[in-house]
Amino acid sequence: MMQSPQRTMGKNLHFIIIPPPFQGHINPSIQLTLKLASKGFTITFVNTHSTHDKITKTCDDDVFAGARESGLDIRYRTISDGFPLTFDRSLNREQFLEGRLHVYPAHVDELVGQLSGSDHPPTCLVVDTFSTWGSNIAWKYGLVYVSFWVQPALALTVYYHHELLKKNGHYGCTDTRKDTIDYIPGVRFLEPTDLISFFQETDTSTAMHRLIQKAFADVKNADIIICNTMEELEPEAISVLKEKQTVYTIGPLFPSQFTDQSVEMDLWPDSDCSRWLDSKPPGSVLYASFGSYAHSNKEDIRAIADGIMVSGVSFIWVLRPGVVNCEAVDYFPDGFHEIVGNIGLVVPWCKQKMVLSHSAVGGYLTHCGWNSILESIWVGVPLICFPLLGDQTINRKLVVDDWKIGINLCEGKFVSGDQVAERIKLVMNRETSHVLKKNIEQVRKTLENAVGSNGTSRVNFENFVDDVQARSFAKN
Repeated sequence: MMQSPQRTMGKNLHFIIIPPPFQGHINPSIQLTLKLASKGFTITFVNTHSTHDKITKTCDDDVFAGARESGLDIRYRTISDGFPLTFDRSLNREQFLEGRLHVYPAHVDELVGQLSGSDHPPTCLVVDTFSTWGSNIAWKYGLVYVSFWVQPALALTVYYHHELLKKNGHYGCTDTRKDTIDYIPGVRFLEPTDLISFFQETDTSTAMHRLIQKAFADVKNADIIICNTMEELEPEAISVLKEKQTVYTIGPLFPSQFTDQSVEMDLWPDSDCSRWLDSKPPGSVLYASFGSYAHSNKEDIRAIADGIMVSGVSFIWVLRPGVVNCEAVDYFPDGFHEIVGNIGLVVPWCKQKMVLSHSAVGGYLTHCGWNSILESIWVGVPLICFPLLGDQTINRKLVVDDWKIGINLCEGKFVSGDQVAERIKLVMNRETSHVLKKNIEQVRKTLENAVGSNGTSRVNFENFVDDVQARSFAKN
């Protein structure tokens, strides 16, 4: 039986997907890979040598082996980021970002060139929006260029219009304005302290700021932008972006079974907390984690430890290696381990979805990474917000001010143990928790509806695929 022209064309599509080397970007890219491969497309997923080296120390070499055995055509490649494996990319961020700007693109270009000369050449290049080279490489090899945004649309809108912040004196000035920001399209208002952390910095000559300039000029050349969010969750920001470019919201990008971690990548070995959690009453445990990349300081970590100790709440606290940018090995207050030894666990890493979805967990002290927020909403766990870097400050606004599904850990930048203890007790309190969970349930319904059979994210994903097919056909 003859296939339709669209189906025949679809089977020939070959996507290259290249995430940056950060876990919060890699795992949504993995879920996108699986969704596209399940439609019969060929996917080449690209990690850096350094990321691959970390992953192979925590899980199997081939994270896509199971998917490939089920018949999905997923190829896996690694390339150099320009630095040796022993180079600490997190502690030497400025040097690493310089490499991302000036060295890494050449390695990507070389790989895409090799693939373009293969028997099944690529037709579409999907790169993270923070990449600065997507349009040049896509144009060079005649590929459809898709920019993949893994943070909320609110953050994308602010980045997209960051020149307005400069023009109005809220960013890039020696004496920045401190009044409310009410002129960004699709954003009702922001306080300067809500801005993405990079826009609150006074030194705008750094590699990060130059990367932002290049990346958000480049994204405006993208054929398509896809976002790991939902139209109903952020309608105003999405509407404004759609006026500028072709945008599809396709989130939330979770595994088909929420707690299924078999096709995700962890950069550190996991600790199994399930048996310990099984021994705790429902809603009695605080989960604390500050993500896979951002750093804190030993003073804040000590204050949080003091607050956890004073609160008396059972807890699991993920403190990954290097989360504190100092040489101190033990930055806990005196007596911490003895006092909390029977009620808490401090672990280097864990399977977050499995912990969050456990009935014993009643609150989440979080850095406000977007994936963490979506996961917490999905399982109905209220948040205590402690943003550290990047979009986390503006994500906090969504959680606390707009959706009212969490509270701030502290007011201002000073963290005190007494305030931490008070905030933990507040969010773990049955009455407060009930109000927050009621609000979370409303937001969760938005997520569920978006990925339902006729949901906007599901429909948008199909439209995105059709759009790529049409554009690929036109280019060839």
